[in-house]
Parts: sequence; structure tokens; C-alpha cells
Amino acid sequence: MLDPLAKLGLKHPLIVAPMAGGPSSPELVIASSASGALGSIGAAYSGQAAITEFVEKVRAGTERPFAINLFIQHPQPRIEAAMVERALAATAKYRAELDLPTPQFVAPYEENFAQQFEAVLKAKPAVLSFVFGVLPAEHMRAARKAGMLIIGTATTPAEAEALEESGVDAITLQGFEAGGHRGIFDPGAPDSEIGLHDLLTQTLPRVKVPLIAAGGIMTAADIRSALTMGAGAVQMGTAFLATSEAGTSAPYRSALQGQERITRTTRAFSGRFARGIENRFMNEVDAAAVMPFPAQNKFTRDIRGASAAKGSADFLSLWAGTGKGELWQGSASDLIEKLFVN
Repeated sequence: MLDPLAKLGLKHPLIVAPMAGGPSSPELVIASSASGALGSIGAAYSGQAAITEFVEKVRAGTERPFAINLFIQHPQPRIEAAMVERALAATAKYRAELDLPTPQFVAPYEENFAQQFEAVLKAKPAVLSFVFGVLPAEHMRAARKAGMLIIGTATTPAEAEALEESGVDAITLQGFEAGGHRGIFDPGAPDSEIGLHDLLTQTLPRVKVPLIAAGGIMTAADIRSALTMGAGAVQMGTAFLATSEAGTSAPYRSALQGQERITRTTRAFSGRFARGIENRFMNEVDAAAVMPFPAQNKFTRDIRGASAAKGSADFLSLWAGTGKGELWQGSASDLIEKLFVN
């Protein structure tokens, strides 16, 4: 068990991943934490009031610890008119198919981080986790003062070293197999594409803080393997997407069915690398027409929303990792018990 997380009194060395945008429902967070794992609120796309409301729902359902996850924000990209014109032209046929008007596209492109962080400070979750960089020093001090454990995310040993130097309590090592957004610090950098096994092997000698293994972990055997290699805990997301408590939409659930899921990384939906199941949007959108993150994320939000409303997975960001096999469709608590049965 991770030394810092031992303070939380977890029954299992498991974090159920923050899956912002729907899957991480209050019910999933409650079930995960109540079952002895650490449930996570994916708050990256939520404003101050929404974070507060979500936390109230979770606390009404369980007294157990939970985490809140945020995206570290970078300077807003400069979006020129020509970029928007290319993006509009590349997506015009999809908006026509979905009966959507031409969007009025203006900054800001993401939620206000200072306001999000203020909501987290007021909520005082047991854990603050984050991706896309290092938490600024002033925020680190404030989170420490509020008594939170702090977990950063790294995709390379160098990123892990930077996180350790910043003062985090633990680091989630996100292997290339992981579903959803890659936690790469630099939004414009290429992906190192380091798999979890190599990432653990290379990072363990270089940092002293506990490491949490993430990426392609689907079974009890996967968990045992990661812990045997030296991870203090694991983080799992894809395995929980089809559980009864997850807020995963119907077309998303349908796309997840079956033994084989063909996934790859793409910038098409958000402008940042993220791993998901291949679909029309991912395969057809010209990379040259994709704007930087977070502008592209805001730009495609209406398309993704309309696709879900029409029951189509063609234009959804179907985030999923490389793990194979049928996904558990029962309760999250039963899945956790199954994963850690002796």
C-alpha cells in the first residue's frame, strides 16, 4: 500500500480514474469509495458551482475519502481566424448531418482554473490529483494547508522527476496504453509513447515518492503484475466504463461492447493527444484542421453532444485504453470485489 494513501484507510490499492465529461458520475465515485477504493471526481470541465454541487452529492452518499482531479492550465493558445476557418470547413458536413448551426467560437476555451481550485479548497477532498504539468507552488501550498494529499501525473521519467521536485505525495505513471487524455506536460510536444512496463522500470530508480500504475490494467492479474513490479497502487478507468453507476452514454457503452476494441491516440477531438476507440470523426478529420488544446475541445463540444443525443458514436470521443475483453456491466462494487478476491 502506498504510504501516503495508507492515511486514507483504503481497503484496496486502487484509484478509480477521473473520467471527466460524463463517466465519472457521483454514483460511480460513491460506489468506488464506499467499496474501499479511491473514487475520483473528474472536474476538469466543471465550473466552480458544478464542482461544489458534485461534491455535495458524493458526500451525501459516502463518508469515505475521494479525489478531485483538475487539468493544469497553460497559456491560452493564439487562435487566428484562418485556423477557425479551416476547422469550420473540415467539420461543416458533420454539423449539417447533426442539424447544428455554425458555432460562434470565441475565447475563453476552458474553465477558470483559479475558480476551480477555489472550489476544491472549499470542498477539502482527501486527495487533489491533476494532469498536464506541475501544480503551481502557491496552489501546492494552499492544498497542503487544507490537508489534501497531492498526486500528479507523468508520462515520462523526466516528468515524474519534475513532479517529485514540486513536492507531490505520489505520482500516477500513465503508460501509453491508457485511455483518455495523455498527461503530457507540453501540449504541443510529441508523445513519448512509453508503455507502462517500461515507464515503471525506468522511473522506479529515479524517484522516491510512491508510484501509481495506470494504462491497460483490466484484471486482477494485471493489478498483481503492477504491484509486483513496484507500483504502490493502480489506477483503472476503462474497466469501469460499463458499470451500472458510470455516466457513460448509451452510444459510448455500445461502442465498448465486445472482446476487441480498436484504439489509438488522436488530437482530433480536443487538440491534445488522447486514446479512444476509432470512429468516423477520428478517422476522417484532417490533422491540419485541428486547433490547439483547449480550443479544439470547445470547438467540437457541440458535435459530440449532438452525436450522443442522436444515439450515434460516430462523433463521440470514445476514450478507452488498450485492454481487451468484455467489460463488467454490473455494479462497481462487485467489480472491485472481483478484482481483489483472495
